[in-house]
Amino acid sequence: MGRKALVVAEVRHHQLRHVSYEAISAGRKISEEETVAVLLGKDVEGYVDEIAAYGADRVIVVEDDKLENYTPDGYKQALIQIIDSENPDSVVLGHTAIGRDLSALLASHYNSALISDVTAIESNGGEWLFTRPIYAGKAFETKKAKSGRLFLTIRPNNIAALEKDDSKAAQREDVDVHLQNLRTIVKNILKKKQVQAAILRKQVIVSGGRGVKSADGFEPLKELADILGGTIGASRGACDAGYCDYSLQIGQTGKVVTPDLYIACGISGAIQHLAGMSNSKVIIAINKDPEANIFNVADYGIVGDLFEVVPLLTKYFKEALQEA
Repeated sequence: MGRKALVVAEVRHHQLRHVSYEAISAGRKISEEETVAVLLGKDVEGYVDEIAAYGADRVIVVEDDKLENYTPDGYKQALIQIIDSENPDSVVLGHTAIGRDLSALLASHYNSALISDVTAIESNGGEWLFTRPIYAGKAFETKKAKSGRLFLTIRPNNIAALEKDDSKAAQREDVDVHLQNLRTIVKNILKKKQVQAAILRKQVIVSGGRGVKSADGFEPLKELADILGGTIGASRGACDAGYCDYSLQIGQTGKVVTPDLYIACGISGAIQHLAGMSNSKVIIAINKDPEANIFNVADYGIVGDLFEVVPLLTKYFKEALQEA
């Protein structure tokens, strides 16, 4: 793939996102010599050691107040200057809201190939093959880059991060960038209390659909999620019905999640919802309708009333954890 990979580490709400470590792992896999991570923002230098521990050979730090919050033109200008200086063979970002936007801007600027939403990377006869879902997750395609610089975005929780090594150090380089004629500057962000960014990081998600029937119907799901150390999610149907906030929505027009365990309660399994969760490692479906489409992707299915089944699961897990 080439001698150097440049990884754009993502800091959001003053936290380094885990997909940054996974992007470093992807970068090291496809680079022959060096994997360089880039930290953009304000007060981001504190993440250098963490980035190094997860495998970066070198860390470029760009401290600028104008980059504290993401704006397309600000980040694009900064990264163009870094890419022109470093001349990497590949550029890797997380397949997040920022990564999707930024990768397209950069690939267009350089007239380069972009492979987005990568879930697996394999070598075949000296060529790197990249797997990504298509048709809302109903099928997968494998792509390769013919020539030139390649831009990649990787889906969170699919490419494992390297094992953390706190003894590993990386060369740090502070770089000043020149940002000119910025069309947008974010001065303040007001977050809704119900927004759950943790839904992307949790390894257990208990999700409800129209079958929960009301906002109160999510209470048994919350109790089960708490017992398992997870969080709750929802289908668009539940959000549209006013049962919960749209920040919980999982699906094609919501969040894409890949937890270790996904429990779908009262969710029929519309293709739009499956696009957001079908790559979960283990899927348990609970639905009264034995013909519900959700059972076609589930590893385990329970045909029954969620208001009877979920409390029984909660009781079982509570007792099992107490005995452990």
